[in-house]
Amino acid sequence: MTSYDDMEMLRFTTAGSVDDGKSTLIGRLMFDTKTIFEDQLASLEATSHQRGEEQVDLALLTDGLRAEREQGITIDVAYRYFATPRRKFVIADTPGHIQYTRNMVTGASTANLAVILVDARKGVIEQTCRHAFIASLLRLQHVVVCINKMDLVDWSESVFNGIVEDFKRFASRLEIPQMTFIPISALLGDNVVAKSEWMPWYEGTTLLYHLETVYIGSDANHVDPRFPVQWVIRPQNGEWHDFRGYAGRVTGGVFKPGDDVTVLPSGFSTRIKAIHTNDGELKEAFHPLSVVMTLEDEIDISRGDMLVKPLNQPHVGQDLDLMLCWFSEKTRLESRGKYILRHTTRDVKALVREICYRVDVNSLHKVEGVDHLALNEIGRVKLRTASPLFYDSYRRNRSTGSVILIDEFSNQTVAAGMIR
Repeated sequence: MTSYDDMEMLRFTTAGSVDDGKSTLIGRLMFDTKTIFEDQLASLEATSHQRGEEQVDLALLTDGLRAEREQGITIDVAYRYFATPRRKFVIADTPGHIQYTRNMVTGASTANLAVILVDARKGVIEQTCRHAFIASLLRLQHVVVCINKMDLVDWSESVFNGIVEDFKRFASRLEIPQMTFIPISALLGDNVVAKSEWMPWYEGTTLLYHLETVYIGSDANHVDPRFPVQWVIRPQNGEWHDFRGYAGRVTGGVFKPGDDVTVLPSGFSTRIKAIHTNDGELKEAFHPLSVVMTLEDEIDISRGDMLVKPLNQPHVGQDLDLMLCWFSEKTRLESRGKYILRHTTRDVKALVREICYRVDVNSLHKVEGVDHLALNEIGRVKLRTASPLFYDSYRRNRSTGSVILIDEFSNQTVAAGMIR
């Protein structure tokens, strides 16, 4: 039997309009899989009783901020963890409000899968389209559309089928490789963990079974070897006096001892001597393992450099064309703006050369002629960096194809971008 440490992990994000039941769904998943501690359950019961509710409000499990509990909405990204015998899970419960689009971008940026909730009474609305667009923009390979509150439409098959067709019609303009539709009642638990007795017409799986079995092994890029150096471990006194290693996380491909590698930006070539972890040496390293590599030759390597294969190298350049989501409430992105750009482990100064257009997320129309991007707006932007970056397109590698922009003066993250 697979040990807990060796179990595969699935990261997924939940999204939907206000009151679609995102927090209730996550609470139901954790409650029915028995991953709520007794003191948590007691706290939920006490809070629900204080609010005059007859049943335990499972949404309170993820609505962690006091402001969220008082308003009954989700404001921040709430991360929760649970496990079943088949898989470990990290959940990012993201807000449904339009003004918190940036939070969904944050929550979905590291996810393998998105769960988009639709209220069966309302059908596909603007927020549904917005969340589907962001899932497509962030290249999520798997989207599960949960049509919730089926109990309030008399478990109607025709209502379910109508919403499925509406969503597919909009999603046909997006790039979502795998879509799955599940009719559920998060409040009552139907088709969440256990099959529903009220919807015999639905022949698919429950949400939990789909999350446990969806194949994510091919989501990461195992073709293009990329190893951004995060830290140089220099020679120390004593037992490790001659040890010089390079620590970081593998962001693509596979590395093995004996492989020829090229160091960017210097272009020097060498060979991997060994790959180390806390548990000993490895025969190979791949995404998302964090390792320390030692090399056959002594080469001047520092943080921000990248190890790649000689015949498989990333793009190298200073001009970037990317889709950008603006995060800042206090400032706007404007042409000629200057920022610190962080890409993998490398920080460089960057200048905004051009704002090509803003995307109307609800209609997918391109709004041209704009001179700025404001909070939560998404647009196509061209930047120039002070020194070259080593990058792939976001479509090919989410790690080496993504950047964030940092304000030079406040040191706050003001935008996240995906390289085209």
